[in-house]
Amino acid sequence: MKHSEELLRSHGIKVTPQRLTIVDELYGRIHLSIDELYMAIKEKFPSISLATVYKNINAMMEKRFIKEVKIPNQKSRYELIKEPHSHVVCQKCGKVEDVHIDLSTVAKEAMEKSRYHINEDALIFTGVCPECAS
Repeated sequence: MKHSEELLRSHGIKVTPQRLTIVDELYGRIHLSIDELYMAIKEKFPSISLATVYKNINAMMEKRFIKEVKIPNQKSRYELIKEPHSHVVCQKCGKVEDVHIDLSTVAKEAMEKSRYHINEDALIFTGVCPECAS
């Protein structure tokens, strides 16, 4: 819990019990949907509203502490911002996992071909996870 408080403060985010719970949930179970976060927080704070969870998530995203992971044909998921990475998604069970791939050459080629200045990349692979494949 102490580590979560320090992380929030280092990003200029006011520490509240609800925000600490969000951080703890995202540490324990990454790639949570807003509904999954809401249900986990509601266990500890029964009177919390979904609007309050959205408000906290948005405040943390503005401070670049939490990132929204947009997965095609699924609800957005959220994770703590960490080193750059992409995602793999199982088409059968919906599990989302990090995959560490150096996208610098892809981003460089995209900039050269489009003449855009790339600020951020997001790459999602879909397939079938080993558990579902067996």
